[in-house]
Amino acid sequence: MAERRAQQETGGGWARGFTVFAGIMMIIAGVFHMAAGLAAIVENKFFVVTADYLYAFDVTGWGWIHLIVGLVVLLAGFAVFSGRLWALALGIVLAGLSAIANFLFLPYYPLWSLLIIALDVFVIWALAVHGWKVKA
Repeated sequence: MAERRAQQETGGGWARGFTVFAGIMMIIAGVFHMAAGLAAIVENKFFVVTADYLYAFDVTGWGWIHLIVGLVVLLAGFAVFSGRLWALALGIVLAGLSAIANFLFLPYYPLWSLLIIALDVFVIWALAVHGWKVKA
């Protein structure tokens, strides 16, 4: 009975499941970022640039931004599996930065950016609501 009560207080399997799922989503989003970054670096004409966009950067510059952000998000996704508070906080911050980077990248590849933003919002929700319930 005491064990069941302790599980309810800490969130039990649901909290751990959402946290693991958020970590997996961060790893996937990191790989997606890296793929978009490599595509922009290798083939500069892969992304079509919208005229007169307020946040206009060179496509190769965006490629490097996505490659670096993707690598950092991927590594933070693995850190989330530890369940440590610093890893969960880092995951929330990096998912937020990833969403901002993809918002600024919308004119170059809108559907891709919206997909990554949706993944980032889910990661933030899962880590903020359930992540703190996980005891390492």
